[in-house]
Amino acid sequence: MNKLIKGDEVIVIAGRDKGKRGKIAARTGVEHLIVEGVNLVKKHAKPNPMKNEEGGIITKEMPIHQSNVAIFNASAGKADRVGIKQLEGGKRVRVYKSNGAQVA
Repeated sequence: MNKLIKGDEVIVIAGRDKGKRGKIAARTGVEHLIVEGVNLVKKHAKPNPMKNEEGGIITKEMPIHQSNVAIFNASAGKADRVGIKQLEGGKRVRVYKSNGAQVA
């Protein structure tokens, strides 16, 4: 079970975008995430008339390693770690390490 999944709100804890918050848009591979509004780069793109795309300089979100982000705990108002707890029925759920509350 992944501790960070698509749709979670995370905060960047390391790198040039440290302190920025955003939602996880996608997972790319086992350890990399694409976070909305984080790790933006400028790419030079050639025009492609077949796909009806214009050329020029475009801003694109690039993957960031999952060790550089932490889940945002809204009740505490800061970054938190995630643990996995097994319920009585055998179901596994994600919980915040600081207060033991279940991740929504």
